[in-house]
Amino acid sequence: MIRYLIIEDELLAYEELKRMMDRLRPDFQMAGWAQSVAQSVTLLKSQSFDLILADITLADGSCFEIFEHTDISIPVIFTTAYDEYAIKAFKVNGIDYLLKPIEQSELEAAILRFERESIKIGSRQQMAQLQTMYTTVPKTRFIVRCGDSLLPVSTDDIAFFYSEDKYTYLQLFSGKSHIIDYTLDNLESTLDNSRFFRTSRNCIVNISSVIRCSKLFGGRLKLYCKPELPVEASVSRSRVKNFIDWIEGTI
Repeated sequence: MIRYLIIEDELLAYEELKRMMDRLRPDFQMAGWAQSVAQSVTLLKSQSFDLILADITLADGSCFEIFEHTDISIPVIFTTAYDEYAIKAFKVNGIDYLLKPIEQSELEAAILRFERESIKIGSRQQMAQLQTMYTTVPKTRFIVRCGDSLLPVSTDDIAFFYSEDKYTYLQLFSGKSHIIDYTLDNLESTLDNSRFFRTSRNCIVNISSVIRCSKLFGGRLKLYCKPELPVEASVSRSRVKNFIDWIEGTI
């Protein structure tokens, strides 16, 4: 349920605004009424709201003072008899600016704008949650093609991944390799980073495949793996520190 706050110091204006809201959105809950800057600050610090309908000039000051004393990002529909505050209003979460006397059709348009923005924000938040969920659960197996068959492969059996000639390969400890429909960027974000490390632009290795490493000119590391890597086996200079931390188990 949408909870809204009305900030209005004139009783008749408050009652009319409340009546219009009840007619337009009976499912919204009028969860607070403030008549001053001080009351507004107190309510906003003690309760949560989804929408604010605010007059600009109040008995104890301007409603803009409210935003100086609170850290909120709630959408605001401004209602006022003055038009000179419009630019300032849109700098403090304003989604509409209605001049008194307010027409019901104008208020309806403002609420629709709020609802459209809420849907967009909700969709972005849901997408972010899904991305977080899927990127924080490490991938434990892959499906590979072998002739006409599809075979499951556990990440325990994968020595490394590498790219060559625009293809990405999965290399098993057994020595077999398979082309997979992933990029190394995709893999880097889905694998368990305590076990797999992106050593260079074209390679991700399993820690169990690393035998040893040695220094190369330019700050790089020469990497020795089992089975042997079919591409350049080195750790790029920019990744050396993180690679050492990974080997030591500190990241």
